[in-house]
Amino acid sequence: MSIITKTKILTDKYLAIYLESLRIDSVLDFDLFIKNGAKYILFRSSNMPFTEKSRRKLIENNIKRLYIASGEKPFYQKYVEANIKDILADPMIPERSKAGIAYDCAKLLVKDVLDNPTLGENIKRSQEIVETTVSFILKGQDTFHNLMQVMSFDYYTYTHSVNVCTFSLALAEYCGMNDLEELNNLGCGALLHDVGKTKIDNAILNRPGPLTEAEMEIIKKHPEWGCEIVRETNLIPDNSYYPILQHHERADKSGYPGGIGDNEIHPFSKIVAIADTFDAMTTQRVYRSAVATFPALKTMFDLKETFDEQFLRKFTLLLGPSKLAMI
Repeated sequence: MSIITKTKILTDKYLAIYLESLRIDSVLDFDLFIKNGAKYILFRSSNMPFTEKSRRKLIENNIKRLYIASGEKPFYQKYVEANIKDILADPMIPERSKAGIAYDCAKLLVKDVLDNPTLGENIKRSQEIVETTVSFILKGQDTFHNLMQVMSFDYYTYTHSVNVCTFSLALAEYCGMNDLEELNNLGCGALLHDVGKTKIDNAILNRPGPLTEAEMEIIKKHPEWGCEIVRETNLIPDNSYYPILQHHERADKSGYPGGIGDNEIHPFSKIVAIADTFDAMTTQRVYRSAVATFPALKTMFDLKETFDEQFLRKFTLLLGPSKLAMI
């Protein structure tokens, strides 16, 4: 019997999801589709349990990704967030798939946060996904490398935020930070570091050419705006504000918004500054192509008085020991 049950014609776009993100015998609040050429074909309707028989049919037909209508994304996101801990603990799911599910879950959540950054529920969800990510990364360096393999390197504020959080947590753990509360606080600040950009017009953020002096002054306000936005919820710990406020500060006092020096910059902010700069350089932007890993690191090392040298060396080793010898 074919796994294709009936065709459902929809005009909206679809979102690819991992088969492994669906828990056996759980009832789904969203329709599942498979892709056949250019058509999306209904495989299983909502409000029906996802059974082992369904899973086997998909595997037998070599189907590893399913699709949901984009309009049902909130239902899928709620489902994955409720099950993410079980998914990441399941020994039957390949580590690469776990990384992809965790990354996609965080990415969709940050989109929700940026759409409504003052909603307390969204900030609480952010904290929960950070805790999950911390536990996942603490499993070992292979986990971080799996996450790197599934990262998106086309620049959007939401993908950038997840990338920076992932890089920051991996670097902190690599540097010997293993206190869960400390890592969770760092991760929360890293994930929300660019939330202030929600107050900036997209025409400025996505400008393909140079910004005017006035526009650059607007950009420089986003760290303070970010703190103001998050402070409205009164939910995150005090030291989670440091990466939001200080991720553009530099040791030589050339940064913003305060122009403070090395001794005044919090260690969390020094870590996030490295992750933020590296990801911004190595992702595809509307106004320039992505820079490869080694040239990006070389540029950062050339700015000797800008970044914390010890953190930067550790970051290079984290990405691959061979890179350090070349710098």
